[in-house]
Amino acid sequence: MKSDKVFIIAEAGVNHNGSLDLAKQLIDVAVDSGADAVKFQTFKAEKLVSKTAEKADYQKKTTEASESQFDMLKKLELDIEAHQELLVYCQEKNIMFLSTPFDHDSIDMLSDLGLETFKIPSGEITNFPYLQHIGSLKKQVILSTGMSTLQEVGDALTVLINEGVLKENITVLHANTMYPTPMTDVNLNAMLTMQKKFGVAVGYSDHTLGIEVDIAAVALGASIIEKHFTLDRAMRGPDHKASLEPKELKSMVVAIRNIEKALGSSEKKPSSSESINISIARKSIVASRSISKGEVFSENNIAIKRPGNGLSPMKWYDVIGTKAVRDYKEDQLI
Repeated sequence: MKSDKVFIIAEAGVNHNGSLDLAKQLIDVAVDSGADAVKFQTFKAEKLVSKTAEKADYQKKTTEASESQFDMLKKLELDIEAHQELLVYCQEKNIMFLSTPFDHDSIDMLSDLGLETFKIPSGEITNFPYLQHIGSLKKQVILSTGMSTLQEVGDALTVLINEGVLKENITVLHANTMYPTPMTDVNLNAMLTMQKKFGVAVGYSDHTLGIEVDIAAVALGASIIEKHFTLDRAMRGPDHKASLEPKELKSMVVAIRNIEKALGSSEKKPSSSESINISIARKSIVASRSISKGEVFSENNIAIKRPGNGLSPMKWYDVIGTKAVRDYKEDQLI
């Protein structure tokens, strides 16, 4: 994901609620926001979860509490035809289509669709065969690290690299897998720890409410930002309540682009906009009274005043004790 700008992924996830029409509406929102990519989730419920597995507490609160995780996910599947249609729709809208595969069949399906970037979800970071499968494709990889230790992140990277993924083609996303994530659990500095430890590009997959942490992540050096969004937080479904609504997503993208501009370069020098104010705001050495030619400059006859287009006050002690080579009027630049 090499780029001079932050790559912004609008995470639609399963917020389409199994509807192709809603999925297209989400793509439209992502396009309008200015995001670089819109990402869905690809899975077969039978391959992902057992029929008796319970849902997470946050899922119980946002979906039917009595249904199993399997039943919930089954409603959210998108088949191959839906993926093909969404991919074409994204191409027409000039936005990158991405999807996270959760099983081997889904990896193959996305590969067959021609995806060049694969997103590994946090829950698969300890799935050795899954990591091998992704790695064997030798594509761009985005690795989410929610719920992970530094050792587990390193182990996953080793598998991917051993399978042939180039280190420069991997971006590691710091994440917290709680929806929504409490601010006290974000631990954003861990993103920098992984960057330093593994020498890889880093980013942030955000599940907090609001957009503050995304902006902070960009300021710290995130190269990718991923954020869930929805058409309406009031909709039923596992992830809607921890997602941005359309106007908020657009505000996040605008804020990130502004921060990119504000970060600038590492060179410290006057900017073009402020250069015109140098002579106005700075000061010069001036005569504090009339001075005759041959008179010795001293603290009694010179001062420091605006404007700053004369001799710099940093030369103060170079001037003190020397003789005036001409006459000066009060406030005249020395």
